Amino acid sequence: MYKHFFGLCENPFNINPDPRYLFLTPQTLEALDELTYGIQARKGLMLLTGEVGTGKTTIINRVLDWLRQQQTPTAFISNSHLEISHLFDFILTNFGVGFDATLKGNALMRLNQWLSERHRAGETPVLIVDEAQGLPTHILEEIRLLLNLETPSEKLLQIVLAGQPELAERLERPELRQVKQRIALRCKTAALSLGEAHDYIQARLQIAGANGKSVFASQAIDAVHFYSRGIPRVMNLLCEHALINAYVDHVQPVPVHIVAEVAREFHFDDINSVAPFIDSGGSTPAKAESIWGECPEPLRAQASGPSMADNVLRSVEEPCTPVLNLEMISAQGGAGTTGLLGVQVTVPRDVDSFTRTYSH
Repeated sequence: MYKHFFGLCENPFNINPDPRYLFLTPQTLEALDELTYGIQARKGLMLLTGEVGTGKTTIINRVLDWLRQQQTPTAFISNSHLEISHLFDFILTNFGVGFDATLKGNALMRLNQWLSERHRAGETPVLIVDEAQGLPTHILEEIRLLLNLETPSEKLLQIVLAGQPELAERLERPELRQVKQRIALRCKTAALSLGEAHDYIQARLQIAGANGKSVFASQAIDAVHFYSRGIPRVMNLLCEHALINAYVDHVQPVPVHIVAEVAREFHFDDINSVAPFIDSGGSTPAKAESIWGECPEPLRAQASGPSMADNVLRSVEEPCTPVLNLEMISAQGGAGTTGLLGVQVTVPRDVDSFTRTYSH
């Protein structure tokens, strides 16, 4: 129903790694180019790392689409809980190679024979392992040994290891130094900047049929970036549920306060990077402006007049103990205004407590 309300043909923020929705930031494009170059140049072992939710699997799916178009034999493994025998069985099955699994050692010999046949036919088989940070050390070592299947000048098998930053950290261990030394190319994914977040959301809406229509208010996109810290997967989650909530309220474009509501609902409103709002001494508020350093520039630019710290001081008539709760919230403005991000402070006062909302 919300798709019809916003004039969309499909869900633009599905969390599945659909390669049609791959957003090419400079870093994403560089990673994609390096992987395709490394495969074509038969570099052997390539490493793709990035924080959770930054688009590694979407890049891999785009590479897989490209390999299928090139009719390149491809094996894709996304299960990191494999034993050695299962690893070879899985690789051969993905490549579509027939073998007798009951014969010990047959899988590796059959793989070597098949790779040699593919090389003579001018093909470049590719093995892609996703979530590789979870692979046991002995499996990573077995994958390295597959690189020994080579001619004097070229690797018979191209391997891409994709995983979280912990994968790169593991490869620094002494026992994995031989794997590390075999890595010919390294590339990364990263969180989006504020400008990239605007372009990312608009691009996905366009693919889903928005046709340039303003679906999200600009400040709402600022808030999505702020709460998600630029992580595309979290942005998708916030945007999808913001669309649903805006449809229920029959509001468009999606306003900033609805994004804030969704962020609270999914617990993305915990501002861990901000120092405590009130010092541990109890009665002296810290410089509250520091919280605006984390806020989107368009929102921060609208802050004017006395500081939030001064407002808190004037609002509390007597010394108070430290703040119990601090969270970024939305403050609905007056008639004709859009909601702005504000700060909700809960301060104990005798045996009761009161909650005030401050916004600029």
